[in-house]
Amino acid sequence: MKLKFLGGARTVTGSCFYIEINKLRILVECGMFQGEGNHEANSAEFEFDPKEINYIFITHAHLDHSGLLPKIAREGFRGRIITTSATRDLLEPMLYDSANIQQNDAEWQSRKAARAGKPPVSPLYTGDDVRNMIPFFDVSPYDKVFRLGNGIKYRFLDAGHILGSATLELWFQDSDREKKIVFSGDIGKEGNPIIRDPFTPQEADFVVMESTYGNRMHKPLKDSIDELVDAIKITFKKGGNVYIPAFAVGRTQDLLYIMNKLVREGRLYRIDVYLDSPLAEDATKVYLAHPECFDDEAKRFFSTQSTDNSIRLHFVQSVEESMALNGIRSGIVVIAGSGMCEGGRIRHHLKHNLWRPECSVIFVGFQAKGTLGRRIVDGIKTVRILGEEIAVKSSVYTINGFSAHADQTGLIEWLSRFRGMPEVFIVHGEKEVAETFSGLVKEKFGFTTHVPEKGDIVEL
Repeated sequence: MKLKFLGGARTVTGSCFYIEINKLRILVECGMFQGEGNHEANSAEFEFDPKEINYIFITHAHLDHSGLLPKIAREGFRGRIITTSATRDLLEPMLYDSANIQQNDAEWQSRKAARAGKPPVSPLYTGDDVRNMIPFFDVSPYDKVFRLGNGIKYRFLDAGHILGSATLELWFQDSDREKKIVFSGDIGKEGNPIIRDPFTPQEADFVVMESTYGNRMHKPLKDSIDELVDAIKITFKKGGNVYIPAFAVGRTQDLLYIMNKLVREGRLYRIDVYLDSPLAEDATKVYLAHPECFDDEAKRFFSTQSTDNSIRLHFVQSVEESMALNGIRSGIVVIAGSGMCEGGRIRHHLKHNLWRPECSVIFVGFQAKGTLGRRIVDGIKTVRILGEEIAVKSSVYTINGFSAHADQTGLIEWLSRFRGMPEVFIVHGEKEVAETFSGLVKEKFGFTTHVPEKGDIVEL
């Protein structure tokens, strides 16, 4: 087997791993790069011929693992995209939303180019590209082994990260002995709201695993919930609003679930929460359509939920409705995408409110280097948003206990369940983090570890 690392190598986004085995060409992930310089990276030619790819495995619906699927289909891919049922259902609205962003960005850049006498800019892909790609999906349930042929089998295990997320086991035979490689996908932490805890494979010859939080520990979820309650109450007492940049899939649904529980427990009154993301609304509906992925607590919760003991949830559809929120000066929680503030409606809310000291911004997810969210978290005093310099005067909270990723302890625990001595490739983490985690794995288990760079090729 030849394995080439095309993305997610010494960086947290753009996951993509290319495999050649027994005359088959396979991708695991086809992710979009996010953060500074992302447009050039996403627009670059693929380092393979899309027409020659037979299968693409997608471990979950986040765009840094799936966002270039319409592009690869646009450029000639005609194979099968294999994922879980819930992931497929989440990907459809997510990729249409992404296409809309690509088209809007291209129109804006084209107008700017025209004024400079330059040619128009083409979008990375369009809604038509998404529509043409949808028929390529095949869905597979958790825990069942399937055969691809050519000596290759696969199985999805629940990764406990977001709805439908999976760890991929891939068996192959190109010598006397069958071997197995495991792609972790994004590993969830135990106790994540709504969904089940992650399930770990116990045997592998090779492991390709994420390391997003490989150098740090999360706060306990209970402490993070306490901090969320305090942040909301303090902000409302100051006469401001709370703004939460949230990933439309996963984090948003977790937050809504947690805030509903807080109202039921009497820790918050029936606060007004505005979900200013049509994509998040669609994703929430997909969540509710897949109770087979819920843990026992969530199943009990949803079976007894009523409007009398829940938040007052408002879905914000139109741009005009979103703009009108900035006329409400106090007493509301606004959850809007994108989670790293790189696009979406959150940027408009920050432009109009980040300079207000009575308001708060609560970050509940990872902020990649180069993103607006990361700059705010790192304490920058002014930021440029939509062409205007904005002072950062609002209170800024970083509550990492809501992360859907395992922290360093969780990653080590996940890896500790493997029997034998697998060879481990550390990916999907910033360079320093991945190297720190690699050293820890060597020290703790004695495993052979690697921190591959983009473009590295290994023969397994």
